[in-house]
Amino acid sequence: VQLQASGGGSVRAGGSLTLSCAASGRTFRRYMAWFRQAPGKERDFVAGLKWSAGSTYYAASAKGRFTISRDYAKNTVFLQMNSLKPDDTAVYYCAADSSVILSSLSDAAQYDYWGPGTQVTVSS
Repeated sequence: VQLQASGGGSVRAGGSLTLSCAASGRTFRRYMAWFRQAPGKERDFVAGLKWSAGSTYYAASAKGRFTISRDYAKNTVFLQMNSLKPDDTAVYYCAADSSVILSSLSDAAQYDYWGPGTQVTVSS
């Protein structure tokens, strides 16, 4: 699976951005997810989606502000981010895996496939 993320950028606090992640290659994947990594910090789970059913899961920091969704036909997953805060500043990565299970959804080590990352910068 090859993943290509896009849509990052710079916005002011309170603004919105939508990230996209297009998957190509091996088509089967159980979950796709978004993680983010701020400078000097670990890579943290943001949101995940079960590809077949479209079920969604969110970190507490993202719930109510971010929405993960997919375009099944285009093999693309999106992350709509609203009410952005300076603390949301990070490099955002999309990830996919065919064997990760729900209880490990937020564990970055469980994912075999990663996109190159896209920078999101939120200024106050």
